[in-house]
Amino acid sequence: MTQLPRQFSTRQELIEFVKKLAPWALGDPSPIHGGRLAAEERLLKIDPIAYGRTRNYGDGKVTRLSPYIHHGIVSLNEVRNRAIELSEDPSRIEKFLQELAWRDFWQMVLTQHPEWAWQDAEPYKTGFEPSDYADDLPEDIREGKTGVACLDAFIDELITTGYIHNHARMYLASYVVHFRRIKWQAGASWFLHHLLDGDVASNNFSWQWVASTFSSKPYIFNLENVHRYFGNLVDTSPERNKILDASYEELHQRLFPNLQGKE
Repeated sequence: MTQLPRQFSTRQELIEFVKKLAPWALGDPSPIHGGRLAAEERLLKIDPIAYGRTRNYGDGKVTRLSPYIHHGIVSLNEVRNRAIELSEDPSRIEKFLQELAWRDFWQMVLTQHPEWAWQDAEPYKTGFEPSDYADDLPEDIREGKTGVACLDAFIDELITTGYIHNHARMYLASYVVHFRRIKWQAGASWFLHHLLDGDVASNNFSWQWVASTFSSKPYIFNLENVHRYFGNLVDTSPERNKILDASYEELHQRLFPNLQGKE
């Protein structure tokens, strides 16, 4: 068996080698650099206090450490210890520590219920049956050509970098499941195909939470919400995001007509 090289003098040399191994892999490499050194640089820059205040914003103080955690380059314990070092009062970094705990929790849930990785943990709370949802993700979503400007921007980032902000992931999941009525499994598989931090437990249970098959109600969003958190990063103009330009009450009536008068 031929042993593949493990050391490269430059990143470009590594990129050219991978291209020869996988000529079917089109496009440019992700700007996210792998390896322990890159992970340590990110770990040193985390701001767990600001994270709690800004984590929902597209330009908030998120760590972007998840790819390194997923691939075992840094551990949750290392990240937690670094956060504690940076705060004399642990209560100020409670939200940061909670998010680390959620990642561990999802892993334990998957261990206890491996069948939930791809099966509905609970019934939908949307007024629809599983058979009402399409099995496959259409090409316009896969290619980021939905005609919804902000969502197409998120999809483009997902495809080209292998990473998007967690809030943007929730928007896309909600759009796929509720606006387009497609099974969460199709969307979860799509994410895992692209995400550098594609952890089955965190990814799939998050999709189930949005879908309402592992939560008490479906998660939806509107254009006002996207504008609040990402308005300086993506196009949130009403004319290019028409399907999202409505109040929550209007969207709820449109997306879940079978629930009207039952709540």
